Amino acid sequence: METTKTAANQPRKVTKRSSNACTRCRRQKIKCSGLQPCEGCRKRKTTCDFDDKDDKVVVTRAFLLDLQRRVERANRQPSNAGETSQPLPHNQSAADSDASAPPLSGIEHETNQEQYGSPDNDDLTSIEGQRASQPPFTNPLAESPSTFIAASNGKRFYLGTSSNWSFSRKVLQLAHQNVHQAPLASDALLFDGLAYDLGWLGSDGSVAPDMLAIPTPDHAIYLINAVKFHCGHMFHLFENDEFHMRLHQFYADPESTTTTTDLWYIHFLLILAFGKIFIMQKSVGKWPAGAEFFRRALQLLPPAHILCQDAVVGTEILCCIALYLQCIDHRNAAHLYIGDAMRTALCYGMHTDMPVAQLGEEHVQRCRKIWWTVYVLDRQMTSLMGLPQSVRDQDISCQVPIFQESNQRTTTLGMHIQLARVVTEINNNVYGNNGRLNRKFLSSTKECLEVLARLAPDLSQTLPLKLAQAGHGVSRISASMHLLYHQCIVLATRPSIFCFLKMKLEVSSSRTSPAQHSFGNIKNACLESSQQILNILESLESQGLLETFLSLDFDSLYVSAVILVIAPVIDESHTGNHISWVQRCMALFDRLIAAGNLIAAWRKSELQLLYEMVIQILRSHTTFVDPPSQATRAAALQVTDPTISLPADSIIQPFAMNSLGNGDDIIAEQIMAIASSIQDEDIEWMDDAIVENSIW
Repeated sequence: METTKTAANQPRKVTKRSSNACTRCRRQKIKCSGLQPCEGCRKRKTTCDFDDKDDKVVVTRAFLLDLQRRVERANRQPSNAGETSQPLPHNQSAADSDASAPPLSGIEHETNQEQYGSPDNDDLTSIEGQRASQPPFTNPLAESPSTFIAASNGKRFYLGTSSNWSFSRKVLQLAHQNVHQAPLASDALLFDGLAYDLGWLGSDGSVAPDMLAIPTPDHAIYLINAVKFHCGHMFHLFENDEFHMRLHQFYADPESTTTTTDLWYIHFLLILAFGKIFIMQKSVGKWPAGAEFFRRALQLLPPAHILCQDAVVGTEILCCIALYLQCIDHRNAAHLYIGDAMRTALCYGMHTDMPVAQLGEEHVQRCRKIWWTVYVLDRQMTSLMGLPQSVRDQDISCQVPIFQESNQRTTTLGMHIQLARVVTEINNNVYGNNGRLNRKFLSSTKECLEVLARLAPDLSQTLPLKLAQAGHGVSRISASMHLLYHQCIVLATRPSIFCFLKMKLEVSSSRTSPAQHSFGNIKNACLESSQQILNILESLESQGLLETFLSLDFDSLYVSAVILVIAPVIDESHTGNHISWVQRCMALFDRLIAAGNLIAAWRKSELQLLYEMVIQILRSHTTFVDPPSQATRAAALQVTDPTISLPADSIIQPFAMNSLGNGDDIIAEQIMAIASSIQDEDIEWMDDAIVENSIW
């Protein structure tokens, strides 16, 4: 009774209704459903308009001050010669254009104020009768409008946001513009599909069937086993038992059991192409070893409406084609084929929890292996292209397959899937959609580093690296996962590195030093992961396990090499041992070149060009925010060629320790500490620095 009385005496809280009625319902003072169109207008078949010009909006005072600074700066700067305003599309007013803009992170409707409470008057200012327009903060690696670059033949290529290829081009362009005050010539760069030339793959008989030298049975088994050794720990490309059964049938009576239209025969040719490149390595001109088998397989490949009739084998074939094209730097074509594989698998339901009772254990396990191979390849290739992901994780219910012959393969696949998901998170959150990010850009990087830190203990426990342990070789499987892990760190922190590089090269020398807010921990994470990638690759090379054809190791090397070449520009403390790290990168590129990798020769020449420009930048202290130290200038003057020999005591010993780990495993606490060190004031400084230095 007392409770009821007390409740009755308390004043009733009146909740202010938000105005969400359409113009017609508001004019007639009737209830509106708030839908578009509303129920009343839909029934009467009249136009339903919502007029929100009287809505109140709330912004922070810091946002208003930022707008004032932008206006003052724009008024002080004369317009560029020849610059004209872009007209709006026909029949589109300025108000229409403003209304179609994406939601602004610094502005919220009054209804949100009611939901979360009223802010203090000292912090927030209410603006009535107008809608403020905030320029979106833009990741310089994901510019909007998008960026294109033309090859020497005039063909244009899109520079994707998270693409390694795109990042290196933008760094090269930035350095070249700073040193030479002119754009970089396109003939100095390697473009998609130029390293290897497969020619026209049509059915014009360029490779006749009788010209193919099909290997003997023993040789074929040798080539197939080579493919299993190099690819089997990462990807499922064929079902071993069934494939070998068909192989024996083929050699027992090739004329009667297999025709040129048989999918197994096409699959067989693709595996031979892989095996040849793994064993022979050397190319014939611009043809990779075994290219004749690959060309013939594509000539025999049936159209999609035939291929999808056997979705299981068809998807395996498409995965083989995509991976092969990726390895010979035909990235656009590889992305198309892995997209076909993804859709073929989706149509067959491989992304679902397939019923074992209905389909059988063996068939379901095979489909699970195929699906997750398609998944990780699609995530990898899409990220390397810098494109949006096509399938959401929440739509996938497929279980991880069980490898009866090896528990480690099951563990490895599980880790591979988790890292592929991290790559997707980085692409979606750090790089954003069309480069449009919220004002708290570093917060996305922080969140991704926290995810990686939580993943580190599982990686270290299930797949330890053991780099520094004497008498222990490095596991190829563990090395692959650790390389991918460190690539994720570089991918997440690289936009911040590029921002800092632009500020180093483009701001005037009179500006004050941003060292106290220069996100040094993020720089360290990126640089140290790049160093650890190099350590792992050198260990693999010493054991003869460095992949010279598959792009896994090559991509890791190129990712780390670009960062290590520009290291002294973004962090002066790396100047003293800069030449040593560059030499070690070049030595690995030489190893790939000697093995017949034509792409490596192009990439090395690009890195040498970048290195030469870095040396010129180091010589000119006027390009720095802070004047370089005496040691920095001395090193820049003395070092000009990364191929020169150095005294033994000046070279960093292989497998050097770094703060991300103890040489063996990754220390999660240190990565989490790096993420935790990113404070609100760092995020605010980053936002201000981007605005002041016009980095977008």
